[in-house]
Amino acid sequence: MKIERLKALSLTARLTLFFTLTSVCIVLGLGSLLMYAADQHFIDLDRFTLSDKQLLIKDILTKSRSQDDARKRLSEALNHHHGMYISAKGIDGSTLYSSDRFSPPGQVAPGLSQPDEQVTQRWQSQGREYRALRMQQSPGYDPTNALDVVVAIDTKHHDEFIAQLGRTLAIYTVLAMIASGMLSWFAAHQGLAPLRAMKSRAATVSGRQLDERMPVGSVPIEMADLAKELNSMLDRLQSDFQRLSDFSSDLAHELRTPISNLMTQTQVVLSSQRDTETYRDTLASNVEEFQRLARMVSDMLFLAKTERSFAIPQKEHFQASSEIQKLVEFYDAVAEEKFIRINVVGDDLITGDRLMFRRAVSNLLSNALRHTPSSGDVCISVRKAEPYIEVAVANSGEDIDPKVLPRLFDRFFRADPARAHPSSDGAGLGLSITRAIVEAHSGKVAVTSKHGRTCFTLSFPVGDRANPTHA
Repeated sequence: MKIERLKALSLTARLTLFFTLTSVCIVLGLGSLLMYAADQHFIDLDRFTLSDKQLLIKDILTKSRSQDDARKRLSEALNHHHGMYISAKGIDGSTLYSSDRFSPPGQVAPGLSQPDEQVTQRWQSQGREYRALRMQQSPGYDPTNALDVVVAIDTKHHDEFIAQLGRTLAIYTVLAMIASGMLSWFAAHQGLAPLRAMKSRAATVSGRQLDERMPVGSVPIEMADLAKELNSMLDRLQSDFQRLSDFSSDLAHELRTPISNLMTQTQVVLSSQRDTETYRDTLASNVEEFQRLARMVSDMLFLAKTERSFAIPQKEHFQASSEIQKLVEFYDAVAEEKFIRINVVGDDLITGDRLMFRRAVSNLLSNALRHTPSSGDVCISVRKAEPYIEVAVANSGEDIDPKVLPRLFDRFFRADPARAHPSSDGAGLGLSITRAIVEAHSGKVAVTSKHGRTCFTLSFPVGDRANPTHA
């Protein structure tokens, strides 16, 4: 549940939380380091003070001529050192000197094996905490008897300082957490401003307004790539939407003519009594219109399949020239009627669908025969141009306007009316289907028209000739 709630947080809230936690961890780390350094400083300071006082006591005891002299000197040594305590006891338990209200534990430290050894000790007594150094030292007046000397210092004022420092750091940490949270939110909010700008622009994109683009130049580098990709996506969407809109208009226009013909003929026949032969002729004409509509629908379904990454149903190896010759034989009667010469040059092995290949070349050959003048010629050539095998259909005739060439493969597009052939009953889908077939084979199409010759080129990738694939 907590993970789901965390995922539900906005990006601004996540960044604010992350920056705040990071700041708090840094402040806590620095505070802990400061507390440790201050405590170590006081430990070192106390050790230095105790060592210095221990040397002084050692010197006093060494130079003392009697117990009274030692007590007097020890008392004078402590008069100006507030919080310093001394205890000097003999091995037999007798007390040479002891500071007021100072009673170290019975076993401050274990027995020392060497006279110059010293042990650091800490203990608490009567609400106070002591840090002490313990040693054994023989007095000058009695070198044979060693004294157990404890030099201690009250660390209360140090502890109070450390406690006060801790409270101050705690207050500072809370304030720093609040300040860092506010600053983190402000930084995250301002940093994500370009993202909100992109969101507002994206919200304005609709089917009627596809020209809005993301501000690439005014966003940070990290978001520039995202903005570019979004703009590329919008460009593709706008292009596809425009194509869909044009296609819908063209389709409505193309369907309107045969439907209008059907309605007109039917209404005319039904307007009065007709003989059987008239009805038969009308029905025959209607059948032709229905056939035209059926071809158009079939072609549109084929184009829709190919545009959805249509998989080639059957791949095989076949000789291009043999398939082309069959098509030439089929169109031979049309060519002889117009005295057009058809030449086939070259040959190579094509990897793909045989029937789809025939349809693509058939569309080009039919189109070439339609627009080639009488006594002209059509040449179909096959040649290898790595990594493709090119099948080119060229015909003599009038040049196509260079402005029209890029649109020849668009759906329902027809070139200049001067080139249109009145006997054609096509819907302007032949070249679109040809391009779709070639692209389904991962190939490409091209067209040139100059110096009285128009050439359509289909480029099929060179396949693996050793291992043909079959669907």
